[in-house]
Amino acid sequence: MKIPLQVTFRDIPHSDALEADIREKAAKLEEYYDQIMSCRVMVEAPHGHHHKGNLYHVRVDITVPGDEIVVSRSPDQHHAHEDAYVTVRDAFNAARRQLQDFARKQRQKVKLHEVPPHGTISKLVANEDYGMIQADDGREIYFHRNSIVNGDYDVLEIGNEVRFTEEAGDEGPQASTVHVIGKHHIVT
Repeated sequence: MKIPLQVTFRDIPHSDALEADIREKAAKLEEYYDQIMSCRVMVEAPHGHHHKGNLYHVRVDITVPGDEIVVSRSPDQHHAHEDAYVTVRDAFNAARRQLQDFARKQRQKVKLHEVPPHGTISKLVANEDYGMIQADDGREIYFHRNSIVNGDYDVLEIGNEVRFTEEAGDEGPQASTVHVIGKHHIVT
């Protein structure tokens, strides 16, 4: 971290052991993202009269290049937060997950769901059980009747819209699976 860790205790006495635990967990965050600029942790016991032990609140503010990650674990979220160590653990686990997500986005490793290739039936050869798909990019893709998923080859018509999975065939590109698109399907 470029700026040293700041730990604040509010409405509870300072605990060297709890601070050491926080420092250890904060240092571990750098294993998941090594460009953390600063980290501030606040531990407090909100005022109120309880029949049982105090419930703790922990807030972790992490500053990273271009953004800030804030995690807050409040007593009303979990009764296990009667233990300050459990509250700190939960807050740092959540901070770790958010930091990992941030790092993935920065590395551009966010999953993108590709839309399968799309086209229209341009040719049907019924007596030989195959046809051709005119792909959106203008290519002709071969398909066999066995490639039709949940459909009947015999009811296909020229002009039907389809999605397909393409693979290399012996004589060029071919569709290994062909899904007929119904009237209500929207391709994005």
